[in-house]
Order: sequence, then C-alpha cells, then structure tokens
Amino acid sequence: MRIFSLTLALAVSCSAHTPHTHAPIAHAAIDPKSKTASITVLTREMKVLDPDASEKDRQEIQATMLGPKVLDAQKYPEIRFTSTRIEQTSAGEFKVTGNLELHGVTKQLEFPVTGTPEHYTGKTKFKQTDFGIQPVSVGGGTVKVKDEIELEFNVYPEIPRQAPQ
Repeated sequence: MRIFSLTLALAVSCSAHTPHTHAPIAHAAIDPKSKTASITVLTREMKVLDPDASEKDRQEIQATMLGPKVLDAQKYPEIRFTSTRIEQTSAGEFKVTGNLELHGVTKQLEFPVTGTPEHYTGKTKFKQTDFGIQPVSVGGGTVKVKDEIELEFNVYPEIPRQAPQ
C-alpha cells in the first residue's frame, strides 16, 4: 500500500471550528476481485490537526483523546475495520458493510465508497457513545466534543507489479 489516511472530524460545540484528527493507516488489505477490505489504525499514532486551537489546547486535546477517558490507547492499541460485504451499486460506487472495532466494542457500519482499484474515498458517521466513549470537553471547557464523529478516508492501494518475463 502506498498512502492511506483517515480523518476524523470531531464536531464541537461552543466554538466556531471543527478539530480534525489524522489517523495514519498501519495496515490495509483491499481486494477488489473478492470485494473484501480490512484496515487497522494504531491508536497511539493518531494526531490532532487543529490549526484554530492553540498549541496548548492541541496538546490537551491529544492527551485527552489518547488517554483513558476517550480512546485509552494503552488498553486498546488498535482500531480495526473489516468488511463483511462490499456491493457495487454503479460504476465506481460501492456500498460497504462491515465491523468497526473501537475501544473494545464492535459495531456494524454501512457507508458509501467511491473510487477505482487505484483510489477509494468515502465517509461515514457514528456515535462515540455506541462504543462506550463519553464525549469530553477540554481547554477549560472551550472545546466540547459532540457525540457524533465523522470519519473520512482516502485509500490508495498499491498496484501489483508484474513479474519480470
């Protein structure tokens, strides 16, 4: 695989911006022929990318996100998604159903994906509370994370190389 990225848009209240978290994909297996996909993110590698927050607030958000109140990266070092069904709905469009394992809880998600074997994109939403995570506030209460999380992804599978002849 070449480049993978996931962006979590954490909806906030009491502020005019939406902080984003970058989650580099540690492992991905995508097979367009068998229509299967699995993705693993190392929780500790997630980074808060919020240019509107001060460095102090970003550090506090980062520590809270990875700490025991939210993702608990020490106890749950990975976030995994494994497809159970990928259905092509039209040219370049798919409906993906699968299991998201987050914070020790597994829930089924279904979402649209567009793309080609060279590049897939999509997004979905889910609630933190469905995974046993209570939304928190940081920055002295100035940043309050809402329950609903939007997950947006870009996946660039590596193109298989032909064996030399």
